[in-house]
Amino acid sequence: MARVGTPRPADLVHLKPSNAVGILAVTATAAVTVAGVALAARGGLLPWAAGQVLLASAFVQWFVLLHECGHDTLFRTRAWNRIAGSVAGFFALIPFACWIRVHGRHHRWTGWQDLDPTTETLVPRHRGRVERAVVNLCWKYWLPLFALTYRVLNYWNLPRLRTLFPRASARRAITRDMGALLLGYAGLVVVVGPLDLVRVAGAALVLSFIVEDVLLLSQHTHVPQQVSGGTAVKPFAAMDQEAFTRSLRLPAPASALLLHFDAHELHHMYPYVPGHLLRRIPYRTGGEIGWWDWTRRARRVPGEVFLFQNRNESGFDV
Repeated sequence: MARVGTPRPADLVHLKPSNAVGILAVTATAAVTVAGVALAARGGLLPWAAGQVLLASAFVQWFVLLHECGHDTLFRTRAWNRIAGSVAGFFALIPFACWIRVHGRHHRWTGWQDLDPTTETLVPRHRGRVERAVVNLCWKYWLPLFALTYRVLNYWNLPRLRTLFPRASARRAITRDMGALLLGYAGLVVVVGPLDLVRVAGAALVLSFIVEDVLLLSQHTHVPQQVSGGTAVKPFAAMDQEAFTRSLRLPAPASALLLHFDAHELHHMYPYVPGHLLRRIPYRTGGEIGWWDWTRRARRVPGEVFLFQNRNESGFDV
């Protein structure tokens, strides 16, 4: 249940999307993307390295914008959110139609690990030695396996998506957006060339995935969840999802730049509030932790324990 003193939705009706903020966010991210490509394409190690840093930050920001557009909180109108979300999905490597459906179901079933499509694969089960070894290796050496599998399993697995969303209209939208992105990427490879594309953006993409590993895995992983086991259950109300969520506390400038994507508990409690306004909600969540403190603690835990158990089972206060 929500804690005493928790703001009611009616108290926050003034926190609404702004077209000006949306235009600024998309324009700034596009500008950083262009600057990153221009630097990375130049000769010389220093311009290339600077370009990779800029591009990596842009890729992370495109993911954040995709998230905002999926909630219709970047712009005031749905049409603008759909257009910007499709562009952001291209750079984030996630088809927008897949995102809005999977992420919407994630919010509906947060707290039920086996019903939330983004946590379903973490449900306790027997795991072979090879799988556990790969997870431990990647987690220990910061290899961004998890941001990659997050995309492949949740947003590019067409058979799974067709099972999750059997309506004909949903299937058409998913197939359309997936096909459009594949055609776009194929055209980019043809025009730019595969080797030049990797040289310009490859390292930046890997770096962005490393950052996203921290952001994504901090939100629900190793947090105690319920398991329905196939029985009929009711979703937890948004106001009650704080218990199943964790928030990082990034430095203030980084948090603002990422539209307070780190304030994940507040986002789950008030998913209709634009990210850039989340910190205006007069409420202090119980699961917020400094980003470096959390990262240091989490990296001390073996990957298989961190991913496939929770703190009640492992005894690790992460």
